[in-house]
Amino acid sequence: MAVASKNIPAPDLVPVRRALISVSDKTGLAEFAAALAHGGIELVSTGGTAKAIAEAGIPVRDVSELTGFPEIMDGRVKTLHPSVHGALLGLRDDPAHAAAMQEHGIEPIDLVVVNLYPFEEVRGSGADYDAIVENIDIGGPAMLRAAAKNHAYVATVTDPADYAAVTSALEMNFGSLSFELRRKLAAKAFARTAAYDAAISGWFAETLQIEHPVWRSFGGRLDSVMRYGENPHQQAGLYVTGERRPGAATARLLQGKQLSYNNVNDTDAAYELVGEFDPGRSAAVAIIKHANPCGVGAGATLAEAYAKALACDPVSAFGGIVALNRTLDEATAMEIVKTFTEVIIAPAASDGARAIIATRKNLRLLAAGALPDPRAASFAVRSVAGGLLVQSRDNAVIDDLELRVVTRRAPDESEMADLRFAFRVAKHVKSNAIVYAKKLATVGIGAGQMSRVDSSRIAARKSMDAAEAAGLAEPATRGSVVASDAFFPFADGLHAAVEAGATAVIQPGGSMRDDEVIEAADRHGIAMVFTGVRHFRH
Repeated sequence: MAVASKNIPAPDLVPVRRALISVSDKTGLAEFAAALAHGGIELVSTGGTAKAIAEAGIPVRDVSELTGFPEIMDGRVKTLHPSVHGALLGLRDDPAHAAAMQEHGIEPIDLVVVNLYPFEEVRGSGADYDAIVENIDIGGPAMLRAAAKNHAYVATVTDPADYAAVTSALEMNFGSLSFELRRKLAAKAFARTAAYDAAISGWFAETLQIEHPVWRSFGGRLDSVMRYGENPHQQAGLYVTGERRPGAATARLLQGKQLSYNNVNDTDAAYELVGEFDPGRSAAVAIIKHANPCGVGAGATLAEAYAKALACDPVSAFGGIVALNRTLDEATAMEIVKTFTEVIIAPAASDGARAIIATRKNLRLLAAGALPDPRAASFAVRSVAGGLLVQSRDNAVIDDLELRVVTRRAPDESEMADLRFAFRVAKHVKSNAIVYAKKLATVGIGAGQMSRVDSSRIAARKSMDAAEAAGLAEPATRGSVVASDAFFPFADGLHAAVEAGATAVIQPGGSMRDDEVIEAADRHGIAMVFTGVRHFRH
C-alpha cells in the first residue's frame, strides 16, 4: 500500500463527501455539479461558480460559510484561509491532524475542482499590463497544489475533460475514488500549475526584456499523441504552448489523417519559409522534404509559383510538403494533386480547391489562418544532454538589411531581384547552404554538407538532373545567381558557383579571405553583394 506521510498508509478508496468547486472555465460545470450532488456530495463554491451552480438548481454552500470570512479585495482573497487549506492538507488518519481539525472546526474537503484564471488567453489577446496581471491566479494554484500534495486523501480535478472519468469512478466505487486515480489527477494538477507559472514567468521576462533570466521555464498542453516519433521505435506527442504564431501546430486540419512527428516538423519549416514572402507582392510556394526546401518559386499566381518550385527538383518533391503564402485556389490544387504530396499548408483554401484535394483522401490539408511574421521576436528551444539551448528566433529579413556591392560589377536589376530571393530561401536551408536562383525560382539547392564546396556542387548536380529530366540542353544554373548562408572561407566555393554558370553572388561576407574571394569574382566578371548577416540553420 502507498505511504501518505509520517508512515501512515494511504487508503485505496476514499469516500468523497464534500467538494470545493471554483472554476474559470465553466464548460460542463452544471452537468458535473449535478452528478456530484446526485451522489450525495456536498458542494462548496465561490463567486461566479457558486452563482452558476445555484442557477442550475443545484444546492451549493458559499465558501464564506466554511471560513467565516467574506470574499474581499474584489475576490482576490476568498480561499486563502486555514479552514480551506487545513481541510485540504490535513492527514485524516493522523491523530494530531485530526485533533487540530476538530479543535478549529475544519471540515474535510475530499475533492477540489479548480481551473485557473485564463492568463494565457488574456496574454495572447493583446490585453494591457494591468489586465494581464489581474489574471494571474493565486488561490487556484494554491488549492491545486495543496490538494495534490495530499492526494493520499484528496482528489484534484483541473481539466473539464476529466469530469466524465471522475463521475464514472464515483459511480463504480459507490462514491469513492481510488488511490491510483487520485495520484494521476495530482500529477496532472502539478503539471498544470507548472505550465501556468512558466507562462507567467515567460511573460515577465518578455515584458521586462530580460534576455537571460536565471530560471527559464517552458510549458505546454498535449495536443495530440502521435503513432511514433522521428522513427517507429520512438514515442512522440505534440504540445502547444499558447504562442499565437501561425504554423503546423496551430493550423486547422481540413482534411486527412493526423500529422506525424516528421510531418509537423517539415510543415513548420515549409510555412516559415513562405512566410518570408509578402503575399501582396507575389505568390510563393515552397516544397519541403526532410525540413529542407527542394524547390521554391514566386510568381503572379500560386499555380505559376508552384510550377517553378516543382521544376527545381521534381524527383525530391515526391512525398513532400507544399506550403503556400496565399489562399489555395482550384488551379493550383489541380497541379498539386498530380504529384504525390503528404501535406499542404496555406492561410486558407477555397471551396473548389478543397473539393479537388478531397479526391486524394490521404492528402492532409491545413489552414493556418495567417502567415507567420518573419520579423516577430520569439524563442527557439532545442534540447541537449543535461539542458536546453535557448536562442531568439532568426528574424533578420533581407528587405531590412543594408546590402553592399563589393565587386567592380554591380548586379543588374534582374540579378538583384534573384539575389534577394535566393538569400531569403537560404535562410531556411540547413547549413552549409547554397541556393541557385533564376527568374524568382530556385534552380539548385545544396543543403547540410560539411563543406560549402560540396553544397555548391550538389546544387549544380541537382540542376543538371532536373534539366536532363526535362529534356533541356543545359542546366538552369547557367545565368543564375547564387546565395550562400555564410561567408566563403576560400575562393574555391566561388569557383564552383562560376563553373555552374552563376553570374552574381550574395553572401554575408566577413571572412579573413574576403579580399581573395572578391578578387576571384572580379576576375570572372561576377557581381557580388555582402549582406552582413549570416543565416546558419542546424
